[in-house]
Amino acid sequence: MTSYKDLYFYLFGALANAVEHLEKGDTLLACDCLITAQQNAEEACMDLDILPEQ
Repeated sequence: MTSYKDLYFYLFGALANAVEHLEKGDTLLACDCLITAQQNAEEACMDLDILPEQ
């Protein structure tokens, strides 16, 4: 992921997937989907390095 826009779309997609799992009654899969997305987004955010160093 190269921008915050990419992160937004990635997280929104993960949220949509989690909602689908919840609608099917798969609570554990929904939680796993959200946790994985959060971890991946945090890692990608740290790799973006868009702020100038001070």
